[in-house]
Amino acid sequence: MNYPVWDLTTFGGGFLIALIAVVHVLVSHFAVGGGAYLVMLEKQAYKNENAGLLDYVKKHSKFFLLVTMVFGGLTGVGIWWTIALLNPAATSSLIHIFVFGWAAEWVFFVGEIVALFIYFYTFGRMDRKNHMLIGWLYFFCAWMSLFLINGIIDFMLTPGAWIENQNFWSGFFNPTFWPSLVFRTGLSLVLCGVFGFVTAAFLKDEKLRRSVMRTCALWVAAPFALMLLGGWWYLAALPEAQKAMIMGKSPELGVYMQTLLWFLPILFFASMIMALRLPQGFKKGFCFAIVAIALVYFGAFEFVREGARRPFIVYDHMYSNQVYVADLPAVQQAGFLASAKWVEHKEVTDDNLIAVGRDLFKLQCSACHSVGGVLNNIRPLVAKYDSVFGMDAQLDGLGKLNTYMPPFMGTRAERWALANYIVHGPDLRIVREITPQQSVHEAAGH
Repeated sequence: MNYPVWDLTTFGGGFLIALIAVVHVLVSHFAVGGGAYLVMLEKQAYKNENAGLLDYVKKHSKFFLLVTMVFGGLTGVGIWWTIALLNPAATSSLIHIFVFGWAAEWVFFVGEIVALFIYFYTFGRMDRKNHMLIGWLYFFCAWMSLFLINGIIDFMLTPGAWIENQNFWSGFFNPTFWPSLVFRTGLSLVLCGVFGFVTAAFLKDEKLRRSVMRTCALWVAAPFALMLLGGWWYLAALPEAQKAMIMGKSPELGVYMQTLLWFLPILFFASMIMALRLPQGFKKGFCFAIVAIALVYFGAFEFVREGARRPFIVYDHMYSNQVYVADLPAVQQAGFLASAKWVEHKEVTDDNLIAVGRDLFKLQCSACHSVGGVLNNIRPLVAKYDSVFGMDAQLDGLGKLNTYMPPFMGTRAERWALANYIVHGPDLRIVREITPQQSVHEAAGH
């Protein structure tokens, strides 16, 4: 409300954030567990005096650096860029609430970068003990980054006692902090094996390839139980309102929940197939399929977690359209146009009805709804409303009957303007027979 809106229409509704974030978060979890994978295999190579395995670890460390530091770093910057433009109020709020947390995370992230570069560029040139110590230092810094980010991310879903006391530690160690940390730690270790298949599949030495494949399958299987335990604990720790949203109150989340439940065993069994004696050509292609399966699984989890916050972006603190819960009564009384800084018109007239409705749609609806896009497309959702009266009634029910969406914020005349825009606005381009545009005066008499 206090920031301009970057109107993306087709790519709106959080699509751009989701596109970058899901890929980045998958890679960042790999970056956490991958440090342990490298050091453990390096230790095994030294113990067995296996030069081939040591050479594989060195090559995998280059792959690891390029994927996590280069690609992961670019997508990480992409996340900050998109959330700052698409959710500036929420971004500002999280930065101000967790200044110390962010500062500590950035320190550990710098530690990750330095340790990984030292580990890679001194491979074979530093004594074994110190080289593995650098690897463990990297893993510690990476896991601490996860520890800190986990507290901030889960605060958005379950702020807990912070809503009442505004205490940093109450927000950070929120009700889902520990179960989420267990789940994400388990997932990070699972992804070591998933991405390990990619480099192992291209090894020329058949005996070494089979050995590393079995090792990767073990890295998937062993922490899988930890991931399942964390997921079950995560769901059990959710307050009833968020749990109800996940379990069917929001019609959209049902699809993502089913995807999550289906792809969980698919990921496990697909990984176990890689331990079998199969042609190398098959494994070269199938390893990328497993990465895609992991991406779909984790993407479904992130969509479910994000959706459980509805109708908030920070539960009970800020609505998804970036209006603070504490500001809602004042906005309802003064009107949305009078409260918002980035609108062209400050009052509704018959002449500006559609223009005002467009501004209200951008500020109150576009954070969750795209226009003709793949993510939460508004067009089919409103296609059945062929009269402004029906659309106005639907908007009036938001936050009451339809509790997974924020209430309409503003005066009756502003609500009428939004209803007119949705039904008559050319931007939505809904082809149907509709009633003529009603005036503000007709709305007042309705």
